Amino acid sequence: MKRILPPLNALRAFEAAGRLGSFKEAAAELHVTHGAVSQQVRLLEAWLGVSLFERRNRRVTLTHAAKAYLEEVGPLFEQLSQATARYGVPDTVARTLSVNAPATFTLRWLVPRLARFRAAHPDVEVKVETSNGPLESLKENYDIVIRGGPDTFYGYAMRSFLSEERLPVCSPALLQRVPLRSPADLRQHTLLHTSSLPRLWPDWLASAQIPAMRPAATLTFDHFYLTLQAAIDGIGVAMGPTALVSDDLAAGRLVAPFSAPRLPSRSYCSYVPDEKSGDELVGLFRTWLEREGAC
Repeated sequence: MKRILPPLNALRAFEAAGRLGSFKEAAAELHVTHGAVSQQVRLLEAWLGVSLFERRNRRVTLTHAAKAYLEEVGPLFEQLSQATARYGVPDTVARTLSVNAPATFTLRWLVPRLARFRAAHPDVEVKVETSNGPLESLKENYDIVIRGGPDTFYGYAMRSFLSEERLPVCSPALLQRVPLRSPADLRQHTLLHTSSLPRLWPDWLASAQIPAMRPAATLTFDHFYLTLQAAIDGIGVAMGPTALVSDDLAAGRLVAPFSAPRLPSRSYCSYVPDEKSGDELVGLFRTWLEREGAC
């Protein structure tokens, strides 16, 4: 008797989207584009002659018929996965780890170190997305979210891995042109600001006991990484977070003209959903973060 089988790629896309409730999350799991998942689902709907999803903003909801279909199809995929694992799937099959982190932290600390993680774990694919928004506002379910802390969020396990302070930094070339022998000499310089962190310079100047000091000029950027790049390029003096400028200080791209005062700052922490806190790969990456943070 001839078997009646739907297009298997379309069925796979349907199962992932139905189980996850999102075309985007299904695309990430299947390593295809959002559009590819949508196209495969439409193909299956045309083949079956029924609608499978109701589209609602960024989420999708299964129709009544699709729920019943998924209840029967879903276990078959699990059985297929288990059978394949028993009969020869190599241990080197890559796993994807999804990480969400602030943009400046990602650019200046995480990315320069990721090569070491990849060298030690070539079978792990790390997918990094950047966001500065609060953890509770994230729409996607990431394996690891990196934010400041320590804070407590319901449903998440938190671990600190990197501490920092903030102090003035600038390029060596700038110091050669206009020396900085004391904090009061900042009146001859351009102070670099970040619009999202307006209190950094006023707080530091108050700690240095010169709260009324007026610089030669000020320049404000909308992203912190632009502020730091402007400091590297010799445009002015920025308030540098020690964790994010440590590589530049070591390489001589930046110098810290004053060892004190230093503004205290929040630590960087990894936040993991409770349901993923026991995942071996998640634990591996968190341990790596802590080891790198201790260097």
